[in-house]
Amino acid sequence: MTTRASSIAPLPVAAFAGATLACYGLLGLAATAGGVWVWGALLYVTVFVFALDGLVAGAADAADEGAEFPAARSLLKILGLLHFTSFILLIWAMRPASDLGGGAQVGLVIATGLVMGQIAHPVAHELIHARRAGLRALGRLIYASMLAGHHASAHLRLHHVHVGTRRDPNTPRPGEGFYRYALRASRDSFLGGLIEENRLHRGPLWRHPYAVCMAAGLVVPAGAWMVSGLPGLLSVLVVALHAQIQILMSDYVQHYGLPRQCLPDGTLEPLGPHHAWNAPHAGSSALTLNATRHSHHHMEARVPFPALRLDADRMPVMPHPLPVMAALALSPTLWRRVMDPLSARWRHRDWHAMHTPVFPATGQRNVSGQAAQALAQADHDSFAPHRPAARARTERGVPDARSDHTGTGRDGRSRV
Repeated sequence: MTTRASSIAPLPVAAFAGATLACYGLLGLAATAGGVWVWGALLYVTVFVFALDGLVAGAADAADEGAEFPAARSLLKILGLLHFTSFILLIWAMRPASDLGGGAQVGLVIATGLVMGQIAHPVAHELIHARRAGLRALGRLIYASMLAGHHASAHLRLHHVHVGTRRDPNTPRPGEGFYRYALRASRDSFLGGLIEENRLHRGPLWRHPYAVCMAAGLVVPAGAWMVSGLPGLLSVLVVALHAQIQILMSDYVQHYGLPRQCLPDGTLEPLGPHHAWNAPHAGSSALTLNATRHSHHHMEARVPFPALRLDADRMPVMPHPLPVMAALALSPTLWRRVMDPLSARWRHRDWHAMHTPVFPATGQRNVSGQAAQALAQADHDSFAPHRPAARARTERGVPDARSDHTGTGRDGRSRV
């Protein structure tokens, strides 16, 4: 189910809206009406998307370079609100007085977990990279509601800075199976993000990003307990765990076996388009807001998700759609049998050739490690907008946290 085209154009915003809003619509009907709608939500997010991936490999219309995509920003806001609505409906459906039977409730929990991992996570990911502090805060709150508020810090402070190196907890180690990776990455990303936030934080403890996200994360479980008792609380915890596993899985699948190589002078090679796995399939791309086009996102993190491109000649392409590869990773032996040979081919390519500009028309480039830290501080300041320093940085036009956190120097080589 791979494509033969070397360059695949972005999907239109309408495709993302249709795929995601239809899914939330089915989830809402499943929570309120139960019955066949529970099966409809489950089949949509699994079988239907898989079938669509097999039928359509890519879209035909290309987006204009430098487009702002205001409809995409509106869609992110709507999906963010729908995420919290889905939590409310789930908790309401778990009440002892609910009309849903036990089987329907179990199906609803599974469907909600899948939607959180495949839609809410990409939405939150886009939002924490946004230009506006309010949108970034919304992204953090979405992660916090899934009890993964630390992911926003680890993603911005560590993953985008050190991706492809051992300093990034979310980059898989060579030959590392998913289960071992999940345990290590969960611990190291939480602690690593905390260390970075402590280094950046200035002000009272209650404004610390970890304090804010952990406090916000208690709201959903507390509300579930008050409204639906133990069944509500357990359903929320199961959904959050399911979503966290999918968050870890996405990083594992998209970065496995593609480390940045050590150069003869002892430095690491610059981040390139060959340091992330991609997939051209339209169904899963539309549902996950182009999370399948991961190389372009790491190279130019300011590019809106509808404009992300995939150059199959320059970027590693997975042999199957992203959801299929995630299922394959659940069997470490089978995963390594498929992915180790493919990863070796990309690691042995000429890295000089791989680092010529991929999308020169955008005029964007990776920033230095020093600039990345300044951008991280600017994002941190979004939690303290009343401080004069934060307002001054915004007024001077300091780049926001959506910039490329690659940790590279002016010569393009890694400083990590």
